[in-house]
Amino acid sequence: MSTDPQSPKGKGTRLTHLDEKGAAHMVDVSQKPVTTRKATAKGVIEMTAATRDLVMASALKKGDALATARIAGIMAAKRTADLVPLCHPLSLSAIRVDFKACAEGIDITATVSTCERTGVEMEALTAVSVAALTLYDMAKAVERSMHIGQIRLVSKEGGASGDYHETA
Repeated sequence: MSTDPQSPKGKGTRLTHLDEKGAAHMVDVSQKPVTTRKATAKGVIEMTAATRDLVMASALKKGDALATARIAGIMAAKRTADLVPLCHPLSLSAIRVDFKACAEGIDITATVSTCERTGVEMEALTAVSVAALTLYDMAKAVERSMHIGQIRLVSKEGGASGDYHETA
């Protein structure tokens, strides 16, 4: 159960994917209105500066790691319902995956939008996760000690639970 003060209205103590007996089920969203929704997630893949520079310069032997990771993230967002059992299949309107060099390695940001009955937080988180895994795969011949982490939702807009924006 969540005690997050930014939990959706009044739902911080109830898991909506579980019934009164604790059995998991997909939440019925058929009565919810279709609204515009958007979510942004971030993460980082930590690596040495030398590896980061190779990735950013598209100089890896496997090819352009950023282009490959971007496509992988986009594909992953579209397949989230196949990967996360209780997620609803959604028609996504836009998916953007971006990379930025940082002191620790490479920051990854994914933004997903739709007009649907449920949000796209999981799609954004899945895009970041798979993009990070793809970068690891592409660069592991150069460095195996990379770390993937800090994957989190940074914002969501739309829906009955209201907007959320990460607070530092």
